[in-house]
Parts: sequence; C-alpha cells; structure tokens
Amino acid sequence: MRSRKAVALLMAPLVGVLTLTACSTGGSNDASPTESASIDQDWSKAEPITIDVFDGLANYQGIQSGWFGKIVEDKFNMKLNIIAPNVAGGGDTLYNTRVAGGNLGDLIVTDKGQKMDELIQGGLLLDASKYYGSMKNLGAYDAAVKKLNDGKNGTYGFPTQVSSHKPTDSSEGLDPTFGTFVRWDYYSELGYPQVNSLEDLLPVLKQMQAAHPKADNGKPIYAIELFKDWDGNMMVMAKQPACLYGYDEMGFVLAKADGSDYQSIVDSDSAYVRSLKFYFDANQQGLVDPESTTQNYDTMFSKYQNGQALLAWWPWLAQSAYNTTDNVGAGKGFELLPIKDQKVFSYGAEVYGGKQIFAIGSKAKDPARIAAFLDWLYSPEGVRASGSQTMGAAGPQGLTWDVKDGKPVLTDFGSEAILGGGEAEVPAEWGGGKYSDGVSALNATTVLPIDTDPETKFPYNYKYWPSVQEATKTALSDDWSSHMGDATSTMDYLAKNDQVLVGPGSGYAAPADSSEIEAIRNQVKASIVEYSWKMVFAKDEAEFSSLLKEMQDTVDGLGYQKVLDFDMANAKAQNDARVAVVDAFK
Repeated sequence: MRSRKAVALLMAPLVGVLTLTACSTGGSNDASPTESASIDQDWSKAEPITIDVFDGLANYQGIQSGWFGKIVEDKFNMKLNIIAPNVAGGGDTLYNTRVAGGNLGDLIVTDKGQKMDELIQGGLLLDASKYYGSMKNLGAYDAAVKKLNDGKNGTYGFPTQVSSHKPTDSSEGLDPTFGTFVRWDYYSELGYPQVNSLEDLLPVLKQMQAAHPKADNGKPIYAIELFKDWDGNMMVMAKQPACLYGYDEMGFVLAKADGSDYQSIVDSDSAYVRSLKFYFDANQQGLVDPESTTQNYDTMFSKYQNGQALLAWWPWLAQSAYNTTDNVGAGKGFELLPIKDQKVFSYGAEVYGGKQIFAIGSKAKDPARIAAFLDWLYSPEGVRASGSQTMGAAGPQGLTWDVKDGKPVLTDFGSEAILGGGEAEVPAEWGGGKYSDGVSALNATTVLPIDTDPETKFPYNYKYWPSVQEATKTALSDDWSSHMGDATSTMDYLAKNDQVLVGPGSGYAAPADSSEIEAIRNQVKASIVEYSWKMVFAKDEAEFSSLLKEMQDTVDGLGYQKVLDFDMANAKAQNDARVAVVDAFK
C-alpha cells in the first residue's frame, strides 16, 4: 500500500556504508555517464527481457501480472520481476545478501538520504546522466531531480511523489493519511457519542463490539487489529495514534509537524508509550484480536474485508477493504470519527519529491530501456496506470475510465472494478485476471494524485472527479456529512475545524547512520519492538509498568542516548528545512 507503508513507518537503514563499500563499484555498461544516450525508440520491437525490481515498498513478489504487466510488456517488451523484502521476510537478510553480491536489482525502489548515499558509495546505482536529457516527462520535475542529486556528481535517483502544489498544502487529497476510522453504521447505533480524547475511544469501541460480536462470516469481531510486518525503529501500530496529535517519526524521535515538540519514544510520557497503554487497556477489555501477534498484513486486511474489525488508523486500509459498492449501498462502512482534541499530522506536498526514489542498478540489463520505462511512469498515462488504487489511481483509459463531454468518467467496468473492491474480471485483451491482481506492484507514486492531469485538466485522483463524487454519494456518506457539519470529505472537515497540522514538504532526508550508530540502532530497535508487544499483552498494569522500566533500562544500556542525540539533531534539521522551503515558496 502508498507509498502507504512508507508513511506508516520510516524504515531504518538496513546495512552500513562499510558493507556497501565492499561491493562492486560499477556496472558493466560501456557508455560514459557524461555521454548523451537517447531513450527514444520503439521498445515494443526490442528483444524481450525480464528485469529484477528490488522494491522496498512492494507487497507482492514475483512477475508483475494482469493489466499493468500487459501495458508494460506491450510498450517495452519487458517483464517486471518484483523482489519484495516485505514479502520475503527475514528482516535485512535479502537486502544484505543482494548488496553483498554487488547487484541489488536492475530497477530499485528505496529510501533517499542515507540508503541512497550508501548505495551510491557502494557502486550499486547507475549514474543515469546520459539518459536524463531525453527523459522528457521527468524534465517537468527537473528542480526535484536536481535537488535529489545535488552534490552526488551524477544523476543517480529520481524522486517519487513530486508535485506542483505548495509545500504547505496537504498532499493527501480527500482523506488524511492518518485518522480514526470506525464502522460508522455501528457507531451511529450508539447515538453518535462525542469522543474527547484517544482514551475515550475505548468505551465506544467496547459498546460497538458488544453489540456486534460476530461478522457475517460467523467469525468474531474485534475492535482492534494489529500486525508486525512493518515494525522498524518501533512497533509501527503504536506510532499511528501519535499521528492523530501531529507527530511523525524521525528514528527514535517523535517530532511535531510545526516544530513545537520533540519526544524520545521510550519516555514514560511520550505519545508512543501512551499508544502502548491504549492498546494494553484495550486488550484488558477484550478488544484486541489475540491473533495480532502472529498475523501478517494480508491476513489482517482480509479481516477488514470480511467485516471483522471496527477501527483503523488508515483510510486506505479500512475503506479500501470494506467500503465496497455493495457494503456502502447497504449503509455499512468506515468513516472518520473525529477526536475532539486531535490535530492530525498531514504530509505537505513535496515540491522536491517524497522519501523514496527510483534508481537504475549499476549492472542493469538494458539501462536505456529501463530509463524509458521510468520516464513513462511520470507521463499522464504512466501516472494513471502505475499509481496506487487506494490513492485514487484511475487506471488505463479505455478500460476503467474515459472522457465524456470533456470530463473524465469511470466506465461501467471501471465502476465495477474500482468502486466494487477490485474483484471484477479484466477482459482478456487487457491482460485478464482480477482487476486488483493486475494493479502495479511497484507501490510507488511518481506524481501526487492531487496534481492536475494536463490531458484531462482534472486531478489524477478519480475521487475528485465530479462524476465520481456524484455517483458515490450514499446513505452512509450523507449520514456522515450531516453529522460533520455538511463536510464534503474528511480533509474538508479537518481543515474547517482546525484539526489538521501540515508538516511542510521540504524534501529533507536524514544523513546516513555511521556504522556505530547503525549497530546500536539495530540492537535498540529490536528491544523496543520486543518490549512494546509484551507491554500491549501484559497480564496487568503492574507488569506493563515493569516492562516499560525494563525496556528503558535495557535500551539505555545498549547506547540508546547516542542514537537519540543523532535522531534529535536530524528531527530539528528537518524542521529547519521545512521553515526554509515555506519561505522559498511563499
């Protein structure tokens, strides 16, 4: 999901500079990086190839199939073999193994900043300067490309989530990245009780679960679902409630969007520990799914699809899984339940690009063809086709949408496929299979969906299209709007009620961990994650408090303060960059 995983956590570096510098320092391509090399040719007539795509955001592993795979094959005679550490498991093992072998992949999706710098230093990324001059679609975002590669003596990476919006504009569109999304139909049965704080959610959730103990499939309903797949510097699900109060993470620091507060996550009064206590209290009341300690994201997602969950911190989880045409037509679905004291963190539009990059591997097969593919991803057609469905990607014109009376509209198939949960069968001439199975597995957004499509003159995000907004009105959305001051969307409500805090999009990327910092971090984060899960499922409050103290003492003994000082400096530098970019784009 976005770049969706990417905003749920900021992954810690997986290997240090010393590991990378042991690798090969270059690829086997003969052309000098300073030479000009055109990518303009009919790649559909080139020899067929399969490229390895090492993708730190992907939630699927294997050959890209379905309609997106067919588009790529028809245009470039190229298949994408997705290598996804999120799926492969084993933590850092897959990344380290491939890095040690000197070949991470032909096409790489990774973090900018420390990860990118490490890979350049280790010789695993190609200087694509010779191709960049003919990458016309990316040329529209030249300022972001130059900013990303500033001081790197080449063009090694291409930014994701580029935008023409101001850095103080929310980047998310109609829905925030974070929020308290509940089964609104069950909540309405309680008479719409006001929720004043995070903790006030629990009695509401308890009543909802008591009234609806089982889903339609006969399996138990739990208010809260957790999973471990994305744990990094901390338990990722314990970070999410902190985002409701304007915080986001920088290593072991929770930093407020406006620069007014910085917290060590292990402090007893931190928003992170508050979240752990929230989950502990929920579990004491029987509101947490006991399978949370063993299930993965996919298993959890299926429970949302089946109506077995009542709360989600992300709209792209709950609403994409459950708010199908049939469900909302029956008055069932997830909507935002605002907390009175919230100030939800929002990512500002990244004028210099987001936290992830595309890069070509230094040993890539046919790098010119990969450069052409990358450039296409930034074209209007590529943006629509490769974007995340949960972020409002419209898909391919002629299949899921078309232009009618000068305005974009979903086709009958598009309505069934996109609004109906992705189960629709794609016609054979478009690649066949379920529509959702054919969605781009890259899971990386090139251009923000809220940006205007130069061909349709409407936002890329189909949810903004007047035709879709009219077609998707339901009794559920009308009821929500009527109780939210006639708000037209969750972001509309939050903005009108001063409940959103934007972290300006500065393009800041933290510097690489030193080998010492990395070694300490890896030990510390493992302890934090381990103790966090134990605290959530502690038998009583005394054990919760004891485990918290034990965690604090353990990480202090491992050198936590040294890494915290580093992360704190980075968090403050990020705020300086935010202040600077706001001044630059006034």
